[in-house]
Amino acid sequence: MYFLTILLFSYFQVSQQIQNATADGREILSNPILTPVQGTLEVMLNQNVSLSCHSDSGSPPLKYTLFKASQKVSTLNKTDLMPALFNLTINSASDVGEYKCKVENEIHGEKYSTSLNFMLKEPLSKPGLHSPTSQVKKGQNATLSCLSEKGNLPITYTFFKGKQSISRPVKMQKKEAAVTFVLINSCSDLGTYKCRAQNNFHNTTKYSNSFNFILAEESCDSQPWIIFLGLILLAFVIGFALAIRFFIIPSCKTEKSTSAVSSTGLPLTDKVEESENYVTYTEIKPIQKRECAVFSVSRREDEKEKRESPTIYSQVVVRDGIQAGPLHSLE
Repeated sequence: MYFLTILLFSYFQVSQQIQNATADGREILSNPILTPVQGTLEVMLNQNVSLSCHSDSGSPPLKYTLFKASQKVSTLNKTDLMPALFNLTINSASDVGEYKCKVENEIHGEKYSTSLNFMLKEPLSKPGLHSPTSQVKKGQNATLSCLSEKGNLPITYTFFKGKQSISRPVKMQKKEAAVTFVLINSCSDLGTYKCRAQNNFHNTTKYSNSFNFILAEESCDSQPWIIFLGLILLAFVIGFALAIRFFIIPSCKTEKSTSAVSSTGLPLTDKVEESENYVTYTEIKPIQKRECAVFSVSRREDEKEKRESPTIYSQVVVRDGIQAGPLHSLE
């Protein structure tokens, strides 16, 4: 009987301790858990996102506060143990970063969640390749910089001359340009330069614009061009002189010879024969290709008889180098 009494008393004590522990447990404030409602931390510009902050235990009312780094973003009061939902809009790259939430009540003070970071899904832009100057001298170390204005970090840059790599890949953790130096020793170092940008966002690769240096002291290709242009000019002058000699001058002589006119109204080119009784004039006039006509006019005067002798007209046609006889004679 005594043993049974002790057993019952021990049972009541243990039950009371369990009840007290359970009541105290409902009042203990647990660290909240911050999670993205959409299930991913990858976001895009102008996207709306929601964050859930929830403490499993603690006596209501509960006050939830969302922070970005150390800056307060929003505050919600809850009268139950339901999660607090915070709605955000990603307007720019400054809206991504480290977020955390805080829960507090009047009994146990405040507790903080672990932090989470959003990652902006930003497509990689075409990198720009630049140099402080495009004119260089032999022996100069020229500077090339490559930068993609947009794209998820880190971004890896590689420089090329033609299709050959001239630098090791440079991984940039910030939006800063990658820089390399090019030693200009000869004209062969003035080729086409490019750079390549890569990041882990869908394994994107983009190539820059082309860039060429110019040698300030002398032109590598000017001397052959000057010689070539000089030869062309010389050939033009010689051809023009030959054209004047063989084409323009003979043509002018022909036009001048056809300008004379006889007293009978017939155009003449030359006075062939002049004697006491006869005057003969001859005209050579082009008719068609490789053809010309020769006209002769003869007049005889007889001073003794005081009368004019008959005038004789003749025509000689030369065609393709073959001379024909008189076509017509009139007395």
